[in-house]
Amino acid sequence: QVQFVESGGGLVQPGGSLRLSCAASGFIFSSSPMSWYRQAPGKERELVAAIFSAGGSTNYAESVKGRFTISRDNAKNTVYLQMNSLKPEDTAVYYCNAGWRGPQFIGSWGQGTQVTVSS
Repeated sequence: QVQFVESGGGLVQPGGSLRLSCAASGFIFSSSPMSWYRQAPGKERELVAAIFSAGGSTNYAESVKGRFTISRDNAKNTVYLQMNSLKPEDTAVYYCNAGWRGPQFIGSWGQGTQVTVSS
């Protein structure tokens, strides 16, 4: 079955960096666009970044443009999110899923990884 395992979150000070990883299985990873989402307390889950299957095209939410970078390793079935210049408003649980404009596997969310930006 489809599975996503996110890791790499933690507590970081404002201005700091983190690199998130998501290992995917159960579908043809190399043919699938992949995305990162986040959900802050009391808010809906939002799309943060997406990358095409070959990695040539990316898309970012306005709030993270210039600070976050999505990438992928098709040999490892893994998608990454490099987060720089972190802000307190980036605090959320981060999830990955397949898809470009929306999650492809709605019923298969992973446990997510908590990112907390605080001094």
